[in-house]
Amino acid sequence: MSGRLAGKVSIVTGSSSGIGQSIAIRLASEGASVVVNYSSRPEGADDTRAQIEATGGKAIIVQANVSKMADIQNLMDETWKQLGRCDILVNNAGIEKEADFWDVTEQDYDAVLDVNLKGAFFLTQAFVRRLRDAKQPGRIINISSVHEDMVFPHFSTYCASKGAMRMLMRNLSVELGPLGITVNNIAPGAIATPINKSLLEDKPKLDALLKNIPLGRMGTPEEVASLAAFLASDEAAYVTGSTYVLDGGLMRNYHEQ
Repeated sequence: MSGRLAGKVSIVTGSSSGIGQSIAIRLASEGASVVVNYSSRPEGADDTRAQIEATGGKAIIVQANVSKMADIQNLMDETWKQLGRCDILVNNAGIEKEADFWDVTEQDYDAVLDVNLKGAFFLTQAFVRRLRDAKQPGRIINISSVHEDMVFPHFSTYCASKGAMRMLMRNLSVELGPLGITVNNIAPGAIATPINKSLLEDKPKLDALLKNIPLGRMGTPEEVASLAAFLASDEAAYVTGSTYVLDGGLMRNYHEQ
């Protein structure tokens, strides 16, 4: 396929639904071959691949739980084995668990930090080692959150993981810059995805949220994907070490009810 990502290969973690699925489809539409990754929903990954192939794109599916080191290694090995290279890594996989701070269990803490932070850290490390050995440049795009900066009571583990992701991105932009590898975060605000189903169906809660968003609506996964496609492309060759907030103005206007 032609397009600004023609000839490139991208891994998108957690691309069986929501934002990850939209990013995978968008990168493929721009010409990239895409590794569709899922942890526990093979039917979602099949759907993503089908949508990519329906428009003439190329996709393979690799199951991996990014919190497990053996799965991370297998994801990298399969990518290079089946596609011969990788140029773009999108760390999208993420989970959240709601709890009052005094009720957070070690199990919940480990679950959130292992996927959101440890997974992104070590998958990025495995990716960078491959690029360094091949003397090849690359793009790392983390799907972070407005909560890398904005408080979110009752989600302390999630906020801690995203705040750490912001600092990791800044650190790596300096350390990896000499290798020609850029690192940036996208920080979505309120995006209409399956994870927000209960919110979307709760009109009073939804109305209260929309009052805090200057643009008066939730964002779409496709809008996040559009920004990811830019950061993955040569148009963003001089962009590194930045968080791109995509929230309709929410962060500038937010106050706890």
